[in-house]
Amino acid sequence: MQKKIDFLKSVQEMNESDLGARIREDEMRLKKLEFAHAITPLENPMSIRSLRKDLARMKTLLHQKKAAPQTQTAQTGEAAGQ
Repeated sequence: MQKKIDFLKSVQEMNESDLGARIREDEMRLKKLEFAHAITPLENPMSIRSLRKDLARMKTLLHQKKAAPQTQTAQTGEAAGQ
């Protein structure tokens, strides 16, 4: 549980470009793991699942960071119009 919390804290501190780079790296790592698992079974196949979940978390966070400035702009526009 602590490992997941540490992962989330470290990812939340990243900016959008670093997060995008980390996502691309982990996607390549996932492809390599899946390929290796297809040839010979991995010692811990659950690592594929945890990597997929971490990727989903990072993509969600990246989407939230990209949407945050748009939301702030929309809220400012609404407040100015009232």
